[in-house]
Amino acid sequence: MFKRTIYKLLEKRHFWRYVSFSEVAELYTSRTLRIIGLNIASGFASVYLYQTGYSLKVIMLFWICYYISNAVMNYVSAYIIAYFGPKHGTLFSNLIYIPAMVALGLVPNYGLSAIIIWGVLASLSSALYGLSYLVEFSKVKSIDHAGQEIGFMNILEKISIGMSPVVGGAVALLLGAQAVMMVGAIIFALSAIPLFRTVEQTRVRQHVKFRDLSYRTFHRSLTSQLGVGVDIVATGIVWSLFIAAVVFPHLSNEIYVSLGALSSVTILAAIGVSYAYGRLIDRHRGGDLLRITVVVNALVHASRPFANGVASVVGTNVTNEIATTGITMSYMRGMFDTADLSGNRIVYLSVSQVFSSIGAIIACTILFMCLNIFGDAQGLRTFFFIAAICVLLTGTAHFHLYRK
Repeated sequence: MFKRTIYKLLEKRHFWRYVSFSEVAELYTSRTLRIIGLNIASGFASVYLYQTGYSLKVIMLFWICYYISNAVMNYVSAYIIAYFGPKHGTLFSNLIYIPAMVALGLVPNYGLSAIIIWGVLASLSSALYGLSYLVEFSKVKSIDHAGQEIGFMNILEKISIGMSPVVGGAVALLLGAQAVMMVGAIIFALSAIPLFRTVEQTRVRQHVKFRDLSYRTFHRSLTSQLGVGVDIVATGIVWSLFIAAVVFPHLSNEIYVSLGALSSVTILAAIGVSYAYGRLIDRHRGGDLLRITVVVNALVHASRPFANGVASVVGTNVTNEIATTGITMSYMRGMFDTADLSGNRIVYLSVSQVFSSIGAIIACTILFMCLNIFGDAQGLRTFFFIAAICVLLTGTAHFHLYRK
């Protein structure tokens, strides 16, 4: 059903494409299902650990280890994708995440050993999938209309993200948090189905040579990924913990429903701006869009410590979604163009992801230090002020595409 719907939407508007509509529909379908599974379960991972009894410091130590593993796995993923191709990389990633979600659900029973299994498998799956998606989408995009295509994918992602936390929260409330992880595992299995019969569009059995990438030429776009990594941690991990530990500390399993509803309310804002942003990017205004939305995003992070109820959380989420959508779409378009220019698509995108993981490690380390110095509530608040400064790095990318 997903694939047929996406196919019809693409066929009417994307007549310039050289790859088949079926291939692109498979890419969109698999990503949509994966995002649903990911946000149903792992979107609550940090809160789940917190509710299980782990302190914020221990949780941040876990995420530091996770992103260190993720950085290493990005190098490993480059070799896997170069040899097998990005579609097979996506397939392997989705299958690997199934036991990861099962392990996460068993944390209350097996403790640290289950967390370690989840962390290792999840970091490999995340690295493998993230790089596979970037390589595949950068390869099949239309040059002239890439902004609109990224916008279309972003709309699908936001619809998926909007649905999944509500579903996950309802399952957690009715059946318990462990059941959410099992539902996520099932959906990850479904997301692998569209890829079983696919043929690679990218050349396989390639040789990866990291030393061939000109770091001097691309250093600004690579270092800007540090800001991307900080933003991922601040928005995806720390904000959920702040809501659970500071804004609504009295909630138990109800927190999953609250987080789901508060996340999903931003869906209309994201859908509304995605198409407009896509047109701006195709009109060569992506550089302006990136710089403006990066500043807005920094202001959002600086405002997070003052959130104290539903209205302020919703307002923060909506504003953040509008800014983050602009950053993601304009940044991705510039990164795809740079990947084309690099002559080493897999290597460049792999190194970019490594820098993003390093940024995430820095963010988690900063929060860990803040928690030690200021305590939980004030430590979280202080971190957001620091993150507001760090995310400005994203705007220094200076992609070649936006210098025209």
